[in-house]
Amino acid sequence: MFASAIGRRTWFIQVLLLVSLSNAHAGVSTISNAHYSLTLNEDHSVLVRAETGEHFRCTPTFTVIATQADPKTAVRPAAIKHVNYNVTSWEVDAAHVPQDKLLKGTTAGASTAGDGFDDRILKGSTGNRTADLSYAGNTTVVTAINSIIDGDSIQFRFEDNPSFTITATLTLSDAKREPVLAFRFQARAPGYYSVGFTGMPEANPSEFDEIWQPLIWQEKRFPETSFMTLAYQCTLPATMVRLKGQCAALVADPDELPFDPLPTMDNSRFGVAVRNAMGNAQPMIFAPVLGGQGSLMDAGDSLEFRMRLVSTSRSCSDTYEQIAREVYGFSDYRHNAIASLNDTLNNMLDYGMSGYSRFLEELKGCSYSTDVPGSVKNVSSLNPLNMALVTDNADIYRRRAYPLMEYMLSREKSLFCLDRKQKIQHPSRAMKGPCAPVTELASLYDIFQGAYPVFLTLAGNKYGKEGTSDAGTAEKSGSWRNALALHRATGEKAFLEKAMAGADTYLDRRVDRLQTGFNDPDAGALFFWTEFSPKWIDLLDLYEQTGKERYLEAAQAGARLFAMSVWMCPAIPAREILVNKGGKAPMYWYLKSKGHKQMHAPEEEVPAWRLSEIGLTSESSGTCSGHRAIFMANYAPWMLRLGHYANDAFLSDIARSAVVGRYRNFPGYHINTARTTIYEKADYPLREHEELSVNSFHYNHIWPMMSMLYDYLVSDVFVRSKGQINFPGEFIEGYAYLQNKFYGHKAGEWYGSKNVWLWMPKGVVACDNVELNYLTARGGNKFFIAFTNQSREEVTAKVELSKTLIGNLAGKTKQAKVRLQNNARESVPMDDGSFRVTVKAQGITAVEIEDVEITPAFQPRILARTNATSWSLDYLEVPFGDARAMILPGVENDNAYIYLQADDAEFSAITLHYPEAGAWKTIQDDEFPYEFTVPLDAAATEFRFYFEGVSVDGKATRSKEG
Repeated sequence: MFASAIGRRTWFIQVLLLVSLSNAHAGVSTISNAHYSLTLNEDHSVLVRAETGEHFRCTPTFTVIATQADPKTAVRPAAIKHVNYNVTSWEVDAAHVPQDKLLKGTTAGASTAGDGFDDRILKGSTGNRTADLSYAGNTTVVTAINSIIDGDSIQFRFEDNPSFTITATLTLSDAKREPVLAFRFQARAPGYYSVGFTGMPEANPSEFDEIWQPLIWQEKRFPETSFMTLAYQCTLPATMVRLKGQCAALVADPDELPFDPLPTMDNSRFGVAVRNAMGNAQPMIFAPVLGGQGSLMDAGDSLEFRMRLVSTSRSCSDTYEQIAREVYGFSDYRHNAIASLNDTLNNMLDYGMSGYSRFLEELKGCSYSTDVPGSVKNVSSLNPLNMALVTDNADIYRRRAYPLMEYMLSREKSLFCLDRKQKIQHPSRAMKGPCAPVTELASLYDIFQGAYPVFLTLAGNKYGKEGTSDAGTAEKSGSWRNALALHRATGEKAFLEKAMAGADTYLDRRVDRLQTGFNDPDAGALFFWTEFSPKWIDLLDLYEQTGKERYLEAAQAGARLFAMSVWMCPAIPAREILVNKGGKAPMYWYLKSKGHKQMHAPEEEVPAWRLSEIGLTSESSGTCSGHRAIFMANYAPWMLRLGHYANDAFLSDIARSAVVGRYRNFPGYHINTARTTIYEKADYPLREHEELSVNSFHYNHIWPMMSMLYDYLVSDVFVRSKGQINFPGEFIEGYAYLQNKFYGHKAGEWYGSKNVWLWMPKGVVACDNVELNYLTARGGNKFFIAFTNQSREEVTAKVELSKTLIGNLAGKTKQAKVRLQNNARESVPMDDGSFRVTVKAQGITAVEIEDVEITPAFQPRILARTNATSWSLDYLEVPFGDARAMILPGVENDNAYIYLQADDAEFSAITLHYPEAGAWKTIQDDEFPYEFTVPLDAAATEFRFYFEGVSVDGKATRSKEG
C-alpha cells in the first residue's frame, strides 16, 4: 500500500504523470461501493457522498504535535461551570503557553471522597499544565501535495519534514461500508509525537446544528477549548458535527480499540476532539495520545492508524446508532446463558436478608462505611416494600421495608451518621425528616390503599416548598413530577393539570431547545447521566399516565440523547477470552489501598460477549475515570417500554443489553479492573466486606437493584404480550438515577382477565431452562405464568409448581391453558403440578391454571384494608423535644411511631409512657436518636402517650399527654 523509501522518487514521478493524465481528461475521478462514493478533486480534496445523497468535503490534512520532553499526560479536574468532569492534560513550558484557566486547583475534599473519586486526579498539581490540545506541544500542519486513485483507494503524499514523514490512503471497498482513512507516520527524530487528522469539514460555533464529543459535549454544548477525550472514555470513539442538516462523523476503526485488556487510560492509543485550534467545530482523531502509549518514538520508528468517515442526514443521536450498529456491530447480543432473572432475584433476596448485606438494624439503614465511615444510607423504603409485596413475604417487610419507612420519614437526609465530625459527602445526624421525596410519600399513601393519611399529610407539607437535596443542589418540590405523583395518589384532576402544564413548559424550555451550556435550571449541577439529557423518564411516566403523544416523543428524544452515554465499544470479538489467570480475580486499586484481600476465581475461557460492558454506562461525569461501567442500569425497564411505545429498536436493544445474562446474584457496583467472570458467580457477594476486592459494594443498592430487575420482568412481559398483560405501577424516585416502577399494589389485566394480582413467592415455580424468565400472578381460583425466552432459539422446558404454595395440585391431573405468541389458548396436560412448556425464540408463552387454591400470607395486610377510617388523627406534632408521632402499618396491626427531633445536645435519655391493657408501660431510650415503635392492638382506635426526659445537665422534665 505504501511506497518504500528506495522507490519513493520513481513512484513520485509516476504519480505526477498519472495525476496529470487524469486531470487532463476528466478533472475529477470517482470511486464507489454500494454505500459511498469518493470524488477526488484537482486540489486533492475529496467529496464524500453517501448513497442517499448526504455529502461533505474533506481535505488530506494532518496536524502533528511533538515535544522533546515527556509531557506527563495526566487527568485533572476541568474548570467547567456547573459540571464535574476530569480532562486530559499535559505538562508544558509555561513561558510559551497562555495562563491556563481550564483546570481547577485541588478539589479533593468532603464532597469528592470515596469510591469513584481518585485523589491522584483531584490532588494532582495543575501547575504548568494545559488541557488545550493546541498547546500540548509544537504543532505542524501538513496537507497533501499529490494524490492518485489506485484501484479502490486514493493515495496521498506529503512534503517530507525534517522530523517526520506521512503517507495516507483513503480506501472505499466492499469489505467495509464506510471510507477508511489510513495513515502511516514515521519519525525522523526522537521525541513524543501525536498525529491528528484535521481535514474534516469545520463549522463556526454559531452555525452548526449540533455536535458530539464523548462524554459531555452534546447538543450545542461546545467545548471551551480543544479538550481531548481518550479512547477509554469514548462510548463510541468518534466525534461528529451536524451542519445544515448534514452530519459528518469521524470514527476510529474497531481494530484500533481492542476488547481485551479492558480499555484504560494507560492503554488508550488515541483520543478524539471536536474543537480545532481555530475554535471551530471539526471532528478530529489524534493517534497516539501525546505522552501516551506509543507516543515516544526513536528515529525510524513508525505507526499506522485507521479511521472511518461517515456522512448522514440524521441527527447526532441517530448517527450514533448507525455507527454503533454498522461499524461497531452493536445488536441485541445477550441471552441468559448463566441464570434466569428469577434465579438471580431469588439469590438477591436471600443475600439482602443475610448479614452479608450489612443492614444495620439499630440504625435502620444499609452500611455506607465503604464511602463514609460510621454512616448508613438508604435509597427508598419502596424498594424492599415492593419485594415484600410481590413475593408475599412478611419477613422482608418486618426487617427491611418497615425500618426503612421509619428512617425515610424521620431523617433529614438519606445519608445518616452519628459522628458529628464526619464531613465526607456531608451526612446529617438530624431527625428533621422526612427525607423521603414527595413522590415516595404519595406512593406510600396510594400503595397502602389510602388507609394512612400521614403519608399524604407529609407529602402536602413538602409539596411546593423549595428544599435542598442530599447532593446539596436546589430541589423544587412543587415540580410537575410531584404533581403527577399527587394526582396518582388522590385522583384529583387539578394535580394532573398542573403536571401537564409544567411538563409543557419544560418541553418548550428544555426539549425543544438544544442546550448550549451546562446550566440547565431543571437539573442543577450536572453529575449523573440522567441530568445531562431531558427528563425522559419523567416524561415517559407522564405519557403512561396520560397517553399524550407529545410526552412520548419528548421522552424518546431525551432517551436517545441519554443513550449516547451508553457503551457501544469496544467491538465484541467472536472468540473466547481467558480470564482470572492463575486462579486470581483482578483487584481494584482503590480497595487494595484499603487493605482488602485479593479474591480467587477459577481460570476459564468464556465467550467475549459475556464480559462486555456494552449496554451499560459509567457512573457519572465526575467518576467515569474510575467507574467504567456500572451494573445499576435502572434505565433499562424504562427503555424497554419506551422502545415498545415508540417502535425504537435501539432503545429496546440497549435495555436488554444492560440486564440480560450478566449475574446470578448482586454483582457489586462496576466493571473497572479487567475482564472477569467473578461477577457472574452466585456466591460472589457472600463474603465479609474486606474479602471483596474486585469492585465496590454499595449496600444501599441491593434492594433498588431488585426493584430494577422486577420492573424489567414486568416490562418484558408487557412488551412481548403487546400490552395484553399489564399491571399499573407507582413511581420509585429514590435519588440520583435510581428510578423504577413499583408493582403489585393494584390489580392488573391478563389477556382480558380482570382483578389479577402479581404474586411471586420464592419457589412458586421451578423451571429447568435458564433462558426462560417468568412472571406469576393470581386471580380468583387461577394461577397465571408468563414465560419469556431470552435466547434466539426455541426453548422447551419442564416446569414444576410448588404444591406447598399452591393448593389442589398434589396428585391431580389438570389441563393448563397455554397461549403461544399471544395466540388463542390451547390445553396442555399437567400432572401433579408438572408440565412442559415451549417458548418461541425471544417469544412469550402464557399459562393459566384453573381450580387452584392460593392463600396469600402477607399481601392482604396491604391490599385488603379494614381500618382505613379508624384513625381520625394519625399524625401529631408535639412541642416537647419537637417530637413527631404517627400511625404506620405494621405487619399484623398498626404501629405508633414516635421520634424526637431534639438530639443528645439537649437530652441524655428519653422515656416514653403509654397505656396498655389498663396499665401504663414505659420504653426508655438512652441513646440518640430518640425514637419509639409501639405495636398496637388490632382494635385500637386511640394511642395516648407522654415523655419524660433527662437533660444533659441531669434535670428531669415531663411533657403533656398527647
